[in-house]
Amino acid sequence: MIFLAVLSAAALDFNEDAYGSISSIYKADDNAGLTSFPVLLVPMGGRAEGMGTAFTALADDLTFIEWNPAGSSMLAFTELGVFHNNWIADTKVESIVFASRFKDLGYGAGIKWLYTPFSEYNMYGERVSKGYYSEMVATLNVSYNFLAGYYFSGVSVGANIKGAARFMPDYSDADDKGNNSGQLISGSGLSQSAVMAMVDLGALTRFNLFKFYTARDKNTSVALVVRNLGPPAKGEPLPTSMTAALAYKPIRPLTLDFDFTLPMNMQDISLSEKPYWAAGLNVDITEFLSMRAGLLGRYGGYRVTIGSAVNLGKIALDMNYSLDLLTQITPLNRVSLGIRFNFGDQGRQETRDKVDSLYLSGLDSYAQGNYQDARSYWEEALTLNSRFDPAREGIALIGGTDALDDRIQTMQSLDTYE
Repeated sequence: MIFLAVLSAAALDFNEDAYGSISSIYKADDNAGLTSFPVLLVPMGGRAEGMGTAFTALADDLTFIEWNPAGSSMLAFTELGVFHNNWIADTKVESIVFASRFKDLGYGAGIKWLYTPFSEYNMYGERVSKGYYSEMVATLNVSYNFLAGYYFSGVSVGANIKGAARFMPDYSDADDKGNNSGQLISGSGLSQSAVMAMVDLGALTRFNLFKFYTARDKNTSVALVVRNLGPPAKGEPLPTSMTAALAYKPIRPLTLDFDFTLPMNMQDISLSEKPYWAAGLNVDITEFLSMRAGLLGRYGGYRVTIGSAVNLGKIALDMNYSLDLLTQITPLNRVSLGIRFNFGDQGRQETRDKVDSLYLSGLDSYAQGNYQDARSYWEEALTLNSRFDPAREGIALIGGTDALDDRIQTMQSLDTYE
């Protein structure tokens, strides 16, 4: 669809009539731009941006912190990530995130900083104001996974507590025609600066659905998230939204994610932007190389993103390229870069391997009729992982066998008595 829009625009002559036709193709949402703190809408980068921001149901690395706060309690590894996003013109976004989990408790923290040069010139062309306009958001995350077991991954719920700040340099006075004397107004920047607090709330669960390959990990995820829920900042609403998402892995190398988002202007719902969607895919080419692509569709245009990641074990490198066609004819190209450091899984894989080994040893003993040994193996497996349901089922099976033996012995005793 995006290619049809581009070809249609290219086929038109750039005269007045053609401009009207092109404008109708790229018509912007009438309610766009009515919210504050755009830093909350700019992706930091990483796998999430590479998939067109369709990451809410996947949420399986530290970039979950922007898309689904429930993701931390299902993380495989402890990670530290640093990201750079070369956004629009001279606007840059820098981010740093740390996330980990202890058993079923996930936690994380991150800081994202958007900045752009602020320059003002007086009526004589002299520069009178300088510095940077900047916005910063700090995030603390916590989540917990309820009801997790061998057959069911549980339901994770999580929250982000976020604080955001906006910094504006002082600017000069100006008349009705825009002319100014070059005299900076003391405190004018501070009057436009603001500090805000907000929360994200999310839920996530995973299960198997139409799975055509063998793996312990679940191949389907669903999620529901509310982001940037908070009071207005100096009379301007935050970019609050609600997202429902589905991720599906039909074959082992391929992962798909689809997000549907409903923006909500909490000051006046009638001024909310139109719903939008994002679709993304990730393909694992080899154990160390993956490719991703995504499409974000909003009223007025599209954003296409492609990216890749090189995983070197303890270090992973992310690079994304975005072609932004939202609300404008001239394409906007940008690149984001990221590096993630893997600090391991806190021994979870080693524990899993031990539990698997004990379970298999129990099966071998059970097949040989050594029920007591089998019970010992399975009880030890449950000591390491109390939610390893196959071991619990094996012990129950032994209990049924013991009950049957007792019944047979009782019947034999009755026969002897008669």
